[in-house]
Amino acid sequence: MKKFLSKKKKLTDIEIIALTEGFSAILTNKLPPKLKDPGSFTIPFLIGNHYLGKALCDFGASFNLMPLSNFKNLGIGHVKPTAVTLQLADRSLAQPEGQIKDVLVRMDKFIFLADFIILNCEADKKVPIILRRPFLATSRTLIDVYKGEVTMRLNNEHVTFSLFESVQHNDTAECHTVDVLDDLIEEEFNNQSTLIAENVTS
Repeated sequence: MKKFLSKKKKLTDIEIIALTEGFSAILTNKLPPKLKDPGSFTIPFLIGNHYLGKALCDFGASFNLMPLSNFKNLGIGHVKPTAVTLQLADRSLAQPEGQIKDVLVRMDKFIFLADFIILNCEADKKVPIILRRPFLATSRTLIDVYKGEVTMRLNNEHVTFSLFESVQHNDTAECHTVDVLDDLIEEEFNNQSTLIAENVTS
């Protein structure tokens, strides 16, 4: 009987358990719903008086990219040599044709200067150029993934682009994914510097 009474007492005891914030959010349905992929972040642009389509906004490597065929069609100057080496999506290496600086890129009512690496690769007709971190920093770009909007700012003005239209890319276009091999460039530069120093002292 005593055992029964003691067990009964334990069964009637009320215990308060503190839930973690995450578990509590699940029980109260406070977690935000999962959303679909908004698509690629692309912006209509002009170079000079030429409307080429939409530029792909990419926070990948540190160079803006333009296919050689588009560069020739624009006729915007001469390519200067560059020591940059690029790694393509298939992990192969590519040597760009060169670099062109201070290209005037118009986004709606704003005009910005941009430098481009020129690469001999298949051009995407829908997305002819890729704008990366330097340009996005210059244009003080803010990307709202939830709203599907890109906002660019110049002085006290701003312009906002809606990005709900996703862009389908050609998977065979090798220049869509490019990494700059800074480490390889630095290593090669150091090797060349060492050789030059040895030749001078000998």
